[in-house]
Amino acid sequence: MPVAVELPSLGESVVEGTVSRWLVKEGDRVAVDQPLVEVTTDKVDAEIPAPVAGVVQKILVAEGQTVPVGAPLVMIEADAGSKLPSKPAPAPAPSVQPGANAPAREAPPATPLARRLAEEAKVDLRSVTGTGAAGRVTKQDVAQHASGRSQPAAEPAPPPAAGRAAYLSYSLQPGDRVVPMTPLRRLVAEHMVLSKRVSPHVGTVAEVDMSGVTRVRDAHKRAFEQDHDFGLSFLPFVVHATVRALREFPRLNASVLEDAIVEKKDIHIGIAVETEKGLVVPVARHADRLSLAGLAQALEDLANRARSKKLSADELKGGSFTISNPGRFGNLYGFAIINQPQVGILRMGEIVKRPVVRTLDGEDAIVIRPIMHLALSYDHRAVDGAPANGFLHRIRELLEEAEFDL
Repeated sequence: MPVAVELPSLGESVVEGTVSRWLVKEGDRVAVDQPLVEVTTDKVDAEIPAPVAGVVQKILVAEGQTVPVGAPLVMIEADAGSKLPSKPAPAPAPSVQPGANAPAREAPPATPLARRLAEEAKVDLRSVTGTGAAGRVTKQDVAQHASGRSQPAAEPAPPPAAGRAAYLSYSLQPGDRVVPMTPLRRLVAEHMVLSKRVSPHVGTVAEVDMSGVTRVRDAHKRAFEQDHDFGLSFLPFVVHATVRALREFPRLNASVLEDAIVEKKDIHIGIAVETEKGLVVPVARHADRLSLAGLAQALEDLANRARSKKLSADELKGGSFTISNPGRFGNLYGFAIINQPQVGILRMGEIVKRPVVRTLDGEDAIVIRPIMHLALSYDHRAVDGAPANGFLHRIRELLEEAEFDL
């Protein structure tokens, strides 16, 4: 019996997805829950599993094609006796934001990411000409409108000339390799460009002596690993200190809303995680309610599920502040781009033993200490230099005091 595998709803407000890669081909035999296809939305990367065992009869959507939720992706000839899944109730249609009270032109249809970019960039969708299917406003339409550029004509792009990509100013040379952006890479790129356009970024750096944290970690790491089945890294210590500092400097736990600044009650920390498909930022919710051990458990779980593509769309939204940890090869320091609509992001550098001057027994001495640089990028629309520097200095104090209870 033929069974159609449809694109499921992958989160609140997700109405479409792009097929990024097929994991099977026509004629393949598949088992129940075997991943069939990788799909990218404006919120999450996900694998769609087989609902039944059988043979892949026909692939209906090509790689790179975008389809709405509920569209059939592939037909499977189910094995005899294979139990069909019950069909879920249809999801309610997404709500439409009303326009002005006075008669006015209605907002055109737009993709979810286009609506989000328009809100962040304060672009009225009614003023944007859509170039997508049936006049739908795309992400690129909003970005071009926000930057003041004219909208492109709604016509298919010509194929690139031989030996040259038409959209590049660089002339390809023999031996060059052109690597097309994945859907996730395009989404990240668009979000980063928008963030730099919207927020005036300012950076500040602190040098942190991690001796105290190292002593606490070394004293507990063996017992911690035995109790939790994973190692205790430095990241939970930095997150814990950051959360405590955010309570004292709420302006960093905020968003800019038109002509106001919203200081948020809840502290939800986004943690940038590098996966084989690109960067994702899952969110540890109510991080201020967790102990250091609880934070470590939450961060480990989010990172593992991010790399195994088991995150839900809701776990990638709602962050109030973000921390980026490049790991042991993070170099000295670097300034990350703010994750909109937040107003700050903290990037950890690598921990390296360095000679520093300390006062011992009343005299200055050169000693070796594990040093890490923390770099804060903040939105100067919402945060001035004094609170930003005070916030970063407080994180440094908390890490150097190292009063952590596991």
